[in-house]
Amino acid sequence: MIPHLSHGYSEAPQRLDGKFMPHLFCIVPNSRYLRGYQHIPFTNMRQQERLQFAGIIPARYASTRFPGKPLATLAGKPVIEHVYRRVAEALGSAYVATDDERIALAVERFGGQAVMTRADHKSGTDRIAEALEKTGREVDVVVNVQGDEPFITTRQIETLCHCFDDEQTQIATLGKPFESMEAVENPNSPKIVTDLKGFALYFSRSVIPYIRGFEQTDWLSHFPYLKHLGIYAYRTEVLREITQLPQSPLEKAESLEQLRWLQAGYRIKVGITNEETVGIDTPEDLVRAERFLNERA
Repeated sequence: MIPHLSHGYSEAPQRLDGKFMPHLFCIVPNSRYLRGYQHIPFTNMRQQERLQFAGIIPARYASTRFPGKPLATLAGKPVIEHVYRRVAEALGSAYVATDDERIALAVERFGGQAVMTRADHKSGTDRIAEALEKTGREVDVVVNVQGDEPFITTRQIETLCHCFDDEQTQIATLGKPFESMEAVENPNSPKIVTDLKGFALYFSRSVIPYIRGFEQTDWLSHFPYLKHLGIYAYRTEVLREITQLPQSPLEKAESLEQLRWLQAGYRIKVGITNEETVGIDTPEDLVRAERFLNERA
């Protein structure tokens, strides 16, 4: 029996004059036939109006595990510079939203654009909403890449943007197929389940779905579990709306901000990537990142 097909957006977009041209693909969510998610490109039959995107990178100096990590040196440059250049390469420009003058000065030194924001924001989403207003830019979609993600790729950002080829998309994020059951079981790696059109049904730290009739160690061979990568994009009007929402019961239970939006009824499209992001959360992460760069050189 052939498994059901669902639609999403691939990592092989084309660019034309800095804009994104839509490509669609099918996801075959059944690893008895294919391991993980296979991208099957086909042509979008209807060209949608091109959208204007803005990339904003929230960056704070304060951190419990690694204070000042946006300014930590990686391959001779601040971590925040690596992130900034990748976002600017994908979108044509970028802004760093920060509440710390040290970060703002560092961004200006390498020729970037920084926006000072309040220090009392409870989330990066709130910070980028304020930053967008201060830029005065009128855009359709805001892309949010964390300031500790120096290995974010242009392809991943473009995949995220292509989610908005679907007019029903209000928020977009990325998912990556898990490669081991041990990784699936890690509560620090949230799982996503989607509908057949690629919209998120739920995010959880628990292992979802439960595969009945098989040992848990063998579940990954029967279902392509999807790891959530914390990169987002929002339609501008939706960004303004979600910053006004109170915390939801599911968000409090799982400690996942995106559940606030999902429980409020917003539609979150999930783009698929096969590339892993490597965030810098601790000094040890920085050492591993430096080693990774040296091995690739």
